Parts: sequence; C-alpha cells; structure tokens
Amino acid sequence: MAEQLDVQVISAADLVPLERLQEIERIQTYAFSACTFEINDRHVIVFNPLMSAGRQASDIAHELAHIILDHELAEIQYLDGVPFRTCQPGQEEEATALGGTLLLPRKLLLQQARQDAAIEQIARKFGVTRKMAQFRWNATGVERQVARERIRHNAQR
Repeated sequence: MAEQLDVQVISAADLVPLERLQEIERIQTYAFSACTFEINDRHVIVFNPLMSAGRQASDIAHELAHIILDHELAEIQYLDGVPFRTCQPGQEEEATALGGTLLLPRKLLLQQARQDAAIEQIARKFGVTRKMAQFRWNATGVERQVARERIRHNAQR
C-alpha cells in the first residue's frame, strides 16, 4: 500500500544510531513506534526497528491511515527533550481503526473464522501481533456471526 501511495518507508536506524533509539525506549517504553514526515511533497514513514515485525506492520499501517485520512499534525509532545508532533486523540483512534482494517479486513477474518482459525494462527499467518489480531477479531464480530451461521445450519438439518 505504501508503494501505491508513493510513500517511502524507512527504518529509524537508517537515520539515527540504534543506541539513541534504545535510549528513547529505555526512557519510555513504546514512546516511538513510527512517524510520518512530509519532505518535498512526499510522505516518508519512519518506523522503530526495535519493535517486532508484527508491531512494525501495525505501526506502518497506522501511519498510512493518517495519510489516507489526511490528518493534520496538531500537538507537540516532548520526550527527553526531543519534540514529537502528534495528531488529536480522535484522529489517533481513526488511524488505529483504519490501520487495523488495512491489515486484517473483515472479509479476511470472516474467512478465517469459518475455518476455525485461532487468533495466534491469524497473527502468524498475516504478520501482525496477537494483540492486533484480537483487536480486529473483537471489533468485527466475526466469531459471533460464524456461531449464528452454524446454529442456523444445524437447525436446517
């Protein structure tokens, strides 16, 4: 999707020493996951390479969602003297919801539910964290839908 949107995605380790990222992580766990810059009219997403691959996927999808939704950076927060620009809380929630949808669309989850896939299997198969798979599973209601389908199917027998 980043390629389709002409968004460059790079590791923060390509920009700053890994030790600096480790220091920020030591000061505040999960303080930096990913961020988006606009450079010469092109979006660049910088992600934290210290995160798991599944977490990186979620963070990048979240940043892509901000771009798709055309969110404006509104607030400046500081961590150890380093300024970070953030969006408003409502926009963060929107980006989280859309980012999860990009990674695990409802139709895909419904297919997995019908195949009795476990949350852990879904997370591994689609390269996301268990937490993201569980979030989308709960948000979409696919488990409940499949249970109702099975009840109707058994009643028709």
